Amino acid sequence: MSGTKKSLGQHWLHYKGILDSIVETGEISENDAVLEIGPGKGTLTDVLNKTGAEVTALEFDQDLIMPLKIKFKGTNVSVVEGDIREFDYTSLPEGFKVIANIPYYLTSNLIRALSETENKPSVVVILIQKEVAERICASPGDMSVLAIAAQLHFECSLDVEVPAEYFTPPPKVDSQVVVMKSRKESIIDVDSKKFMRLIKISFAEKRKTLKNNISSGFNLDKEKVNEILSSAGLIETARAQELNFDEWFSVYSSLKSHLFM
Repeated sequence: MSGTKKSLGQHWLHYKGILDSIVETGEISENDAVLEIGPGKGTLTDVLNKTGAEVTALEFDQDLIMPLKIKFKGTNVSVVEGDIREFDYTSLPEGFKVIANIPYYLTSNLIRALSETENKPSVVVILIQKEVAERICASPGDMSVLAIAAQLHFECSLDVEVPAEYFTPPPKVDSQVVVMKSRKESIIDVDSKKFMRLIKISFAEKRKTLKNNISSGFNLDKEKVNEILSSAGLIETARAQELNFDEWFSVYSSLKSHLFM
């Protein structure tokens, strides 16, 4: 197989204990449909294959496709060439699971896509940059657009940490497994697209208060925004990263007429 390609952020995880742990955390069985993103050399795919699950291994690097197809010929693994940024999740069975060691640069796009697709996975177990893993699982005070997008639809938790030396070549930072379990219902009753529009506007300029971002983003008088924040039990100096979901719901409800414009 070919070597790593720096442009694709490829780092091969070679520590079997971690590979086994990722699959065990996903509770993969022969009844599952699994999407593996970026199988690379197939080390994680090997472990998934042994579970008997139906695995769709989506690989972007054309040089890896044929070696993977040869390696997993006659198994439950289907090697598919494609870009996860353009993948149609509705092509997978309902309740599918995502298991992956993904390039760091794909993380935000993947979380957004999994949050927005109608056919959401039941479980997501991904190995990503440790700092980003912590951002996804953040609590009010340290929230971000990424954390809110993920936690709106999934219960998120941190799992095992993976030192850089467990990869070939070693990345510059350590990694961590994030587990995302699909909620039966969104954590709050909102139109996801409209709600995320509010979130993106609220975080538009990190140095600004929530009041200033909402005022400029929705072209609203600051006194009107003060009223909205007050009704949500918030002070006018509140910042977006500080809010919990109940507070976001109050702000969303007050702004609904503007969100649906």
